[in-house]
Amino acid sequence: MIKNPDFIVHNLKDTVGVIVVETLTKGKELKGWVMENDDHIKIKAKDDIPLGHKIALVNMKVKDTVIKYGHDIGVAIADIENGKHVHVFNVKTKR
Repeated sequence: MIKNPDFIVHNLKDTVGVIVVETLTKGKELKGWVMENDDHIKIKAKDDIPLGHKIALVNMKVKDTVIKYGHDIGVAIADIENGKHVHVFNVKTKR
């Protein structure tokens, strides 16, 4: 495990990570910990993202499935660039 990650990714299939720090600002180079294989990844934040919210790990297009914890959590309703904030304004559940 890396020390003091900025975000956590649970599964190698995940397209989003979960922010685990309080002050994450646009432009910051982030460190992420991938729990499934104890690896790490880096990504640049393209938005300010609050604690507990999601960051896009890959570019997603409208209608792409969003994966968190290895599970489908919804569909992109807007294009989402890697490093961007992922939340209710660009993802909806499929219910």
